[in-house]
Amino acid sequence: MGRMETQELPELPDYAERVLQVAEEIPPGRVMTYGDVAEWLGEGGPRQVGRAMALYGGSVPWWRVVRADGVPLPGHELRALGHYRAEGTPLRQPAGGGALRLDMRRARWDGVAVRE
Repeated sequence: MGRMETQELPELPDYAERVLQVAEEIPPGRVMTYGDVAEWLGEGGPRQVGRAMALYGGSVPWWRVVRADGVPLPGHELRALGHYRAEGTPLRQPAGGGALRLDMRRARWDGVAVRE
């Protein structure tokens, strides 16, 4: 039988920590896009925010950091929609039918409370 070794998890990168902090500050029923978070931080871009959320975002309200088109995160649509409905996040049905989307005009949050 082999010896069990204890592996330490890598330290959370500073950028990812800041991304997660913003995600935690988004109020229930509101969302910010990946680009909004990057702009608010003044660093990185939507892809960097998305990467940080994909790797480390499971412990924060990940459903509040979204794509700019309002489409729920692919592969997690049902879980996300459950959270949106529970929080009263504004949703809309596309004119041509199809899956529900976030109503970005009403749901988007500007992050004012985070900066205060």
